[in-house]
Amino acid sequence: MVKAKKPRTVSRNPDLIPGVGRFSRSEMYHKRGLWAIKAKHGGVFPRHDRKPAADKPAAEKIPKFYPADDVKLPLSNKRKPKPTHLRASITPGTVLILLAGRYMGRRVVFLKQLPSGLLLVTGPFKINGVPLRRVNQSYVIATSTKVDISGVNVEKFGDEYFAKTVEKKQKKDEAAFFDENKEVKSTLPDMRKDDQKAVDGPLLKSIEGVADLKMYLGARFSLKSGMKPHELVF
Repeated sequence: MVKAKKPRTVSRNPDLIPGVGRFSRSEMYHKRGLWAIKAKHGGVFPRHDRKPAADKPAAEKIPKFYPADDVKLPLSNKRKPKPTHLRASITPGTVLILLAGRYMGRRVVFLKQLPSGLLLVTGPFKINGVPLRRVNQSYVIATSTKVDISGVNVEKFGDEYFAKTVEKKQKKDEAAFFDENKEVKSTLPDMRKDDQKAVDGPLLKSIEGVADLKMYLGARFSLKSGMKPHELVF
């Protein structure tokens, strides 16, 4: 199918040579009929008022030169966090075996799942030295042993409870730099100690009511030669 050609537009003032028109400025004034428009409006050309521009937010001015140093900008994260699904074998009161971290091999009691998806567990501290802490469910083994935690109140414990306060580092002077006898010891707040006792108190009563449960929680889990983990029943 042949496309129809567009009609060529012919200029009213064709060029004799590039940049020089055939008709002069006064001739084009009469040829375009500008004199009639001017006479119609009292000897002046009509002017139209500009419409008020809508208020637009001021755009950031782009600098003319690039900075000499590399400026690191945070990467945009458009992913929406999804709630972590808790395994069906992990329920409040289930005894878990830690597989990683400082207390690897210890048995702990699961209390609840925090909004971040981490698990709130405790030793109790008096039995195996594991305090209130958060663990990832990917690094635990759920056992069939359960402890009654109906008397334990864990409403106040959340992710904010375990947040660490970042202190600004101060510049050391020469005297502090060469002071070798200075020892810095981090002490646990009394509030944390009271909270640990409040949680472990009713939990110890439930554990002592079950035979050999205290000894079971105090023993460390380990594998011996010849044991197959995939065939074990916890």
